[in-house]
Amino acid sequence: MGAAEAPTKLVTAGFSPFAISLCMVAGVFTARWTFPTLLKGTGYVFRDLMARKHLLVWAILAGALWAVANTLTVFAIRDVGLAIAFPMWNTNSLVGLFWGRVLFRELQGADGKTTTKVILGTTCIIIAAIMLGFSTIHGATSTGHNALGGVLAAIGASLMWGTMYVPYRKAYLSGMNPLSFVTAFTVGELFTMFALTWTLDGGRHSSAFTLAQSGPLLFWLFLGGFVWVIGDLFQQFATKYLGIGRGIPLSNTNQLWGLAWGALVFGELRNADGQHKALVIAGSLIMILGALFISTAKASIGEHTSRNKALERECDRYGLDYRETLLAQAGDEFSGREEKRRWWDYLIVAVATGFFIFLAVRAVVPPLEMSFRWMAALGVVLVVSLIAAGLRLRRETRFS
Repeated sequence: MGAAEAPTKLVTAGFSPFAISLCMVAGVFTARWTFPTLLKGTGYVFRDLMARKHLLVWAILAGALWAVANTLTVFAIRDVGLAIAFPMWNTNSLVGLFWGRVLFRELQGADGKTTTKVILGTTCIIIAAIMLGFSTIHGATSTGHNALGGVLAAIGASLMWGTMYVPYRKAYLSGMNPLSFVTAFTVGELFTMFALTWTLDGGRHSSAFTLAQSGPLLFWLFLGGFVWVIGDLFQQFATKYLGIGRGIPLSNTNQLWGLAWGALVFGELRNADGQHKALVIAGSLIMILGALFISTAKASIGEHTSRNKALERECDRYGLDYRETLLAQAGDEFSGREEKRRWWDYLIVAVATGFFIFLAVRAVVPPLEMSFRWMAALGVVLVVSLIAAGLRLRRETRFS
C-alpha cells in the first residue's frame, strides 16, 4: 500500500486531485473484480454475499468513505508531499482503535500489560503526528500550494479511513470472506468518486476526462490502483484475523514505504535542512514504534470471550447461525467447500489483464523528476515481499 500512492505524484504535473483519484479508483475497480475471481471464483463470492445480504450496504458505505479519503490524500500529497502526508493520514489507526473498542468490544477484558502497550502505542502515534505536522508547516519540505490545507486534508483522510474500518470489522465479525466484501466495496468507491468529480471538478469539463483519454499517463494511475488493491487485501485479512485495534496499526507501517518513495525516488526532502529532515525521520520512526506497541499487544482469553459476545450480538441482530458464523470467522466458510471456476471467471480475468496490457503498451515515463535506481530497488523488495506474504497467507488461510 505504501508503493501504491507513488503514481498520485502526477498531481504535481497539473492534474486535478479529483481526476487523479477517479482514474486511480477505476484501476482499483478493475483489480478488485480480478483478484476475487482469480482466487475464489464469482460463484463463491456471490454465494458469500447472498448469505449476508445486510452487509452489502455496509460494503458500499465503506467504499464511499474510501473514495473521499483517497481524494483527500491526493490534495495532501499536492500540498505537503508524499513523505509528510503518508505518516499523517496513517493516524487512522487511532480512529479505528476507538471504534473497535466502542462498537466491537476490542480490548475489553485485556490484561494490564496489553492495555499499557496500547496506551503507549497511541501516545507515540500522537507525538509523531505533531512532529510531522510541525515539520511541514514550518519547514522546507512542502511541495507547494498550501501547507496547512495539506495537513488538514491528511487529517481528514485519517478520520475517513479510520471510520471505514467499522464496516470492515462488522463484515468479518459476521464471517464474510474479505474477497467477497471488496467486490461490493468497489461499487461504492467508483460511484462516489464519479459523483465527487462531476459535482466538484467541473462536470463534463473536468480534467479527469482529459486524463482518461491520455493513455500514456493513465496506465500509471491504474497501476497504482492495482498495487493498492493487493496491499488492501492483505490489510483486509489482517482486520479479519487480528481486529481493527491490532491489524490496522501493524499495516500502517506502510508509511515507511511512503517515506522511502517520497524521499528516495522523488527527492521530496532534498531541499529540507537538517533539522526538518530529522523531524520527519524521527516522527516516522516514533509512529512505527507506536504501531509495534499496539500490534504486539496479544489478545487474552478475556478478549476472546468479549469478541465472541460481540459476534453473538451480530448473529442475534441479523438472524445468523452462531456456530456457522464462528467457523466462517476462523476461515471455514461453507464447511470448506469451494466453488468451481466458470468460463466467465476466466473471461473476467482475461479482459482485465488485456486492458492493463493495452494501457502498458501506450505508457510513457511520467513528467516527474525520479531516481530510477531507487525505484528499481524498492520495486524488487516489493515483489519479493508480495510473493513471500502471499504464499504464507495462502498456506495459513487458503484466502478464507
